[in-house]
Amino acid sequence: MTKRKLTRRQSWRIQKIQDERTARASKKDSTIEQQLDSSELGPEQHGLIISHFGRTVDVEAAEGEHEGTIIRCHMRTNLGQLVTGDRVIWRQGKDTGVVVAKLERKSELLRPNPYGEMKPVAANIDFIVITVAVEPTPHANLIDRYLVAAELSGIEPVILLNKTDLLNAENREKIEAMLQRYRDIDYEVLLASTSAEEGLAELKAKLDQRISVFVGQSGVGKSSLINALLPGIDLKVGDLSVQTKKGRHTTTTARLFHFPDGGDLIDSPGIREFGLWHIELDDVISGFRELKPLAGLCKFRDCNHEKEPGCALKSAVENGTISEQRWKSYKYILSSIEEQNS
Repeated sequence: MTKRKLTRRQSWRIQKIQDERTARASKKDSTIEQQLDSSELGPEQHGLIISHFGRTVDVEAAEGEHEGTIIRCHMRTNLGQLVTGDRVIWRQGKDTGVVVAKLERKSELLRPNPYGEMKPVAANIDFIVITVAVEPTPHANLIDRYLVAAELSGIEPVILLNKTDLLNAENREKIEAMLQRYRDIDYEVLLASTSAEEGLAELKAKLDQRISVFVGQSGVGKSSLINALLPGIDLKVGDLSVQTKKGRHTTTTARLFHFPDGGDLIDSPGIREFGLWHIELDDVISGFRELKPLAGLCKFRDCNHEKEPGCALKSAVENGTISEQRWKSYKYILSSIEEQNS
């Protein structure tokens, strides 16, 4: 997708909106600073961001008299981008709280927004549960994009096929072949169906005592899975479009839920494309675990893995060590990054 050229009027409108947002933010920051200076806020205490709403966040108090309570908080501007899963220091005000510091993240999942700016999806997570479904039709390249992000972030990915009750003679062979390609390179693949109540116990056992984020396109059933894993949450569930078989957004912001026996689960908004434009071309290969060990074995150090003689990667594709589908996905991701950054 090439970058769109804005008209003068469009540029003016965008600048006007940004100026208005800056003015509103400055006004809010001034109010927060007045609270801080006038000692209206309580003592500093630890908390966990449960959800994010633009300029405010929901913080769960981790200590003190408010422990376990969720408080709506403003954020100081010098904290950078906060996200669900962040551990923070906050102070209680008269009606709301203020987040005054962010603790170091042990991991983070990032993606660029349509304007090329980096946007965190979730922080301090152990698992990325890449959720696909029999319907809408799963696409391997979207799975691969999530896997690249997971590998480069040092977060363990799990691939979950939901709605297995919809498998039939027409779609079973293609979907099972796709999943087997990931099993062959040592990715864990789980199966589940909320309608048939199958695979849920195994999924819950996998997530026990861990912090996990559910990612995937709209309509794959993430909210239904969370409702099944955490009875009583009652997240809104959307149906697939009859015409397109694509999902409708029901989750609009990432939110963290606690398992009663330990562990946390973050539900993220569904997206149809996971951009990797922020990744350097030379780093993409490290996101493909079967390609990474071969990266330095080509005959020529500056091999582009195209038509050069002695290319270790091309040889592995030709002899079947690397699947043709994963190789095409790797090349497609490279070309999409080059096109976006051109």
